[in-house]
Amino acid sequence: MTFVVTDNCIRCKYMDCVEVCPVDCFYEGENMLVIHPDECIDCGVCEPECSAKAIFPGTAPGLDYWLALNAKYAPVWPNIATKRDPPADAKAYDGQANKLAKYFSPEPGLGD
Repeated sequence: MTFVVTDNCIRCKYMDCVEVCPVDCFYEGENMLVIHPDECIDCGVCEPECSAKAIFPGTAPGLDYWLALNAKYAPVWPNIATKRDPPADAKAYDGQANKLAKYFSPEPGLGD
């Protein structure tokens, strides 16, 4: 079992979740975070910390695509365990529809 980051993280990238993760299983893309499914211990402490409401249990219905996306990018994006400020315009993107098609970037972020 794992937790999964979904599309509402795109362009929001709040990082409260990385600060509470006891196993540092978050990885940073240019404009979103993902959770490495093989490293997540299913503790769930990240889910309530996500102010964008973008983190869900991997067993929730309809998340197969997001589980695959997290699994694809976690091995190639840098690890992040230190909270930084979100993008200045994060609130403008929080809750927008179709963020994957409009804004997703496969490029890596900075990491720690």
